[in-house]
Amino acid sequence: MSISIGLVGARGYVGRELIDLINAHPELSLAYASSRELAGKPVSGLSPSFDGDLEFEALEAGDVGARKVDAIVLGLPNGLSAPFVTAINDEAPDTRLVDLSGDHRAAADWVYGLPELNRETIRNARRIANPGCYATAAQLALAPVRDAVRGPATVFGVSGWSGAGTTPSRKNDPDAVRDNIQPYALSGHAHESEIARGVNLDIRFHPSVAPFFRGLTVVASAMIDPSIANTVEERFEAAYAAEPFVILQKDAAEPAAAADRHDCIVGAVSADKDGRFVATAALDNLLKGAASQAVQNLNLAFGLPETTGLNPR
Repeated sequence: MSISIGLVGARGYVGRELIDLINAHPELSLAYASSRELAGKPVSGLSPSFDGDLEFEALEAGDVGARKVDAIVLGLPNGLSAPFVTAINDEAPDTRLVDLSGDHRAAADWVYGLPELNRETIRNARRIANPGCYATAAQLALAPVRDAVRGPATVFGVSGWSGAGTTPSRKNDPDAVRDNIQPYALSGHAHESEIARGVNLDIRFHPSVAPFFRGLTVVASAMIDPSIANTVEERFEAAYAAEPFVILQKDAAEPAAAADRHDCIVGAVSADKDGRFVATAALDNLLKGAASQAVQNLNLAFGLPETTGLNPR
């Protein structure tokens, strides 16, 4: 099997990771990569491991709709996917589509692509909304106890500055993040509602940027029914023991341990006799938080083993 992939919005950190993963995947092949900024330059210039002679192209929505491939990954900033989705729906409705942005995560006609919680709906899906990086970690930290949570759950997150993307801003300015931590979007962050939808809980989410490049960690806390306090670790074991991309550990999950990995580490799960619950989760925001998860979703959508092309790094 050779599954052709089109990549739209390939310039950033996640685009480079996707090119590397597609290039190394035994069943996927990169048919084209679109980037206005890099048009005419070799793909190998962004991804040295790429072994083809493909060049970046500047493709408009209509161009993408007309190019026949098996699947397209949209790596565009939030709010820019609509014309591409329209063109693909009109010209190539059977093409499988994975959107990395937040544009379709709440859409009823798209499948929310968090495999650990939504695997069966992702299988053979044609429109998949890749989850956000923080939202992935937070949902995995809360899902096993979501039925027992009483009141709002709080999620405190810290990510490396690659999460701010390549467009210059204070959050990815080395001088501004050095020896510093930057809390931001302390209310109404888009991932807050995404997490809430995913685990059906009232969520309070508070993110920050810290002076490391890749990875993130979340601390999720809530009051739960005290009657299950002694069994929360068993709940997490039951939920994730068979999951290929979730690692359970006793200690708190730290971003350095998750960097360059395809999995999410969940640790320090506990609850006291009064029902005060806490769990931590860490992942690589560019991989399990974006590119690796997109490949997981492509594997499921095409009926491949979920771990194909995602060997431990």
